[in-house]
Amino acid sequence: MFALTFETFGGPEVLRYREVPDPVARPGEVLVDVRAAGVNFADIYRRRGHYRELGEPPYIDGYEGAGVVVALGAGVGGLRIGDRIGFVDVARANVTRLAVPAERAIPLPEGVDEVTAAAILLQGLTAQYLSEDSAAIRPGDSVLVHSAAGGVGRHLLRLCRAKGARVIAMASSEEKRRIARDLGAEAVLGYDGDWVAGVRALTGGGADVVYDAVGSTLARSIEAARNRGTIVTYGMSGGAPAPVDPLMLMQSSKALRGAELWDYLDSGAERRRRSRKLFDALAAGVIAVPPIETFALADGAAAHRRLEDRGFSGKVVLVP
Repeated sequence: MFALTFETFGGPEVLRYREVPDPVARPGEVLVDVRAAGVNFADIYRRRGHYRELGEPPYIDGYEGAGVVVALGAGVGGLRIGDRIGFVDVARANVTRLAVPAERAIPLPEGVDEVTAAAILLQGLTAQYLSEDSAAIRPGDSVLVHSAAGGVGRHLLRLCRAKGARVIAMASSEEKRRIARDLGAEAVLGYDGDWVAGVRALTGGGADVVYDAVGSTLARSIEAARNRGTIVTYGMSGGAPAPVDPLMLMQSSKALRGAELWDYLDSGAERRRRSRKLFDALAAGVIAVPPIETFALADGAAAHRRLEDRGFSGKVVLVP
């Protein structure tokens, strides 16, 4: 098989397309011909050396994708050769063939092709648990969504709107603010100027729920929430947040919650249940497929450069 590999950490230029040994389906696994692999910022961080749990070189990036089952390991039930499946948490996925634990296989419904699955599964499932589990969103609530034109943000905006919330979107450029408006945000703010005052003016004192994926904005996000409001922190795209004083939270009765997708995808049954709900939301038009740009697996360096272009708002997918 072929893989997108790297042996040293650095920029996109360290990526190499090369032949590597074929995998086998061990007990409890299925062998998958990978038809599409989503590229995420975590892949860039691994390539740069920020994560070190990659084993020995040559390193292979990726953990999200979709493909067709071509072999079954011993003891696998409920899957057949020829089934189309997706996955969101299988390491070393930037390959033409991958061994996938059967419990992590997500069946794809008719009408969802492999490229679409690789473009929506990870960000969509993240937005789903954030809107359903991390905060109680009620009709009429005011919800502030950071990075609202990004991969998770666009789905989160739509899911909160579907619950009847008034969504205020934060975005870093005029083009991204236009995208957030088109997605249904009631109001859109930029990061220049006093956006906390803007949120307070729009909500009459603060948002009921704030979703912060930026990290470095967390202190101001807490300010932007109303007393007894909820702040959900789930990313650090802009840098690590400063320490939070719990006394300040006590004095305003605000709740600060951390959020991590893998705590919710804790079984095969839960992966399937949540993915079915996500695909139903897609079919109903509650969420939409983001703009997708595809690159051949051999052109992985170009794919990484495209994702690193902060002006891009969509999903990059590798197609072996």
